[in-house]
Amino acid sequence: MRASLTRDTLLLPLQRIIGVVERRQTMPVLAHVLVEVDNEGHVTLTGTDMEVEMIGSATAESSDPGSCTLPARKLYDLLRALPADVHIDLKLEGERALLRAGRSRYTLVTLPTADFPTLDNIEVIGRLRIGEAALKALIERTQFAMASQDVRYYLNGMLFDMHGEVLRCVTTDGHRLAMAQTALPGNGNQARRQLIVPRKGVLELAGLLEAGEGEVELEFARNHLRVHREGVRFTSKLIDGKFPDYE
Repeated sequence: MRASLTRDTLLLPLQRIIGVVERRQTMPVLAHVLVEVDNEGHVTLTGTDMEVEMIGSATAESSDPGSCTLPARKLYDLLRALPADVHIDLKLEGERALLRAGRSRYTLVTLPTADFPTLDNIEVIGRLRIGEAALKALIERTQFAMASQDVRYYLNGMLFDMHGEVLRCVTTDGHRLAMAQTALPGNGNQARRQLIVPRKGVLELAGLLEAGEGEVELEFARNHLRVHREGVRFTSKLIDGKFPDYE
C-alpha cells in the first residue's frame, strides 16, 4: 500500500473521524484507524468504537492499492505538527508504515487489518433526504435534554420520529423534555418509524454536520442509522428500547 498526497488532504478526513476513536480501548485495534487505498487512488479512513463508525475519504495524487491500520491519535498529532503545504508519502513496509514528509521520516506501528471491525453489511430498509442545516438545527435544539448514564438506557440518546411529512427529534432525562421538528416534503407515504440514536452518536453527528445548503441522506436499518454527507459516512448502532410516549 502506498499513497502520495498533501498534508491537508489527509488531515481533513482524519479530523472528521478522530472523535470516534477512544483513547482507552479494551481492544488495541480500536485505537487505530483503518486506511484503505483502492485502484483509483481513493483513500478512506475508518474509525470506530464498535457502536459508532465514521469513514472519511480523500484522493491521492499517486498510489498503490492496499490497506493497513495506523494509531489514530499519534497520526493526528503528527499531521497537525507538520507544515500545511508539506507533501506526504505514506507506505506500508512489512508490519510498519513509513510516513515521509519533506525531510522528516516517521515509522508507525500497524496492527492486522483483519482484526479491525467494520459495519459495512447492514440491511437498509428505508431512506430519506433532508437539508443538512435542518438536521443540524434539530439536534442542536434538543441534545441538551439527553440523559447520561441513566439506568433507563433508552433515555441515553435521541429519538428520531418520522411520521408522514414530519421528522421530530425528541430527548428527555425524565425531568425535562425537548422536541423539535422539521418538514419532510414528499415523504408522506412512508410508514411511521422511530429509532433511538445513542448519546455518543448524536454528539458526533452534531459535530459532523454543517449549516450549509447541502443535503444529507439518511439510511435506516433494523439496528443502525447511517448518514451520508459529502466526504463522510456516519453509522451508529441504535438503542434497542421503547422511548416514552412523549405525545
